[in-house]
Amino acid sequence: MKPINELSLGWRTDLIFPRFDAQVIERPGYVVVRTPHNPTFYWGNFLLYDHAPAEGDAAAWLAAFDAEIASQQPRSNHIAFGIDAAQPWPVPADMAAAGLALDASTVLTMRADQLRPPRRTLGAQFSVRALDLPAEESLAVEQQVASDEGGFEPNGYRVFRRRQMQRYGAMVAAGRGDWFGVFASSPVGTSAADAGSAQLVADCGLFVDGRGLGRFQYVSTHPAWRRRGLCTALIHAACRHGFDTLGLHTLVILADPADVAIGLYESLGFQRGETTWHLERRPAGDVGD
Repeated sequence: MKPINELSLGWRTDLIFPRFDAQVIERPGYVVVRTPHNPTFYWGNFLLYDHAPAEGDAAAWLAAFDAEIASQQPRSNHIAFGIDAAQPWPVPADMAAAGLALDASTVLTMRADQLRPPRRTLGAQFSVRALDLPAEESLAVEQQVASDEGGFEPNGYRVFRRRQMQRYGAMVAAGRGDWFGVFASSPVGTSAADAGSAQLVADCGLFVDGRGLGRFQYVSTHPAWRRRGLCTALIHAACRHGFDTLGLHTLVILADPADVAIGLYESLGFQRGETTWHLERRPAGDVGD
């Protein structure tokens, strides 16, 4: 297994978070990432390999996951392997037979001289600012659960998002980044009497590694507020903060290569690079309605 500082950019920045408050253990053949305070978080409890699996590897990989994570954390009922490989690869038959599904994320990066302004101006009813954590933690949690639209079982997902926001709040307090939001001054469905209250309608985090790299986390927009340019304005403001206030030289964001969001990021100046690969098996009950 290659040293952590030689991993690809996507995985190196992914490890910013467990290295802050969890366990990152380098073994001869893989890296163990374990987050005891959030055991149901797939990508806080996984094994990271620097090569793609081959036919016949499933038994050894599954045994390693059981020894390193599942047997020590009974609530970690998933299976997750991160793969740091440069090229696409087929899922071996024994991995597929074990119920493991392949997913991929495109790694996009940006330097300060690449940042472009949004094509649309943010409407007067919207404002962008950093959230006051932990005081506004619940706003972010509810916005994220709504944005998931039932992709995961909602009650368990709310618990998961709350634990994540507690982690991010601790990182903000330690000077390791900020959580940003777009607020609407006239929330959907409110009466005239309530029109002065603001609703969080989009949010994301930006965190640092201490060496000039910044990594975005969980970009989401409430379903009722999409296609208004809110996410673009949010990301642009966070980028500006990263370069101007945090003094970062490179920003990193990951996206589903098939998602429309990747075009949004590219419109601001992000450029596609490497791919991170993920093999996972969800627990049977961790699905939406």
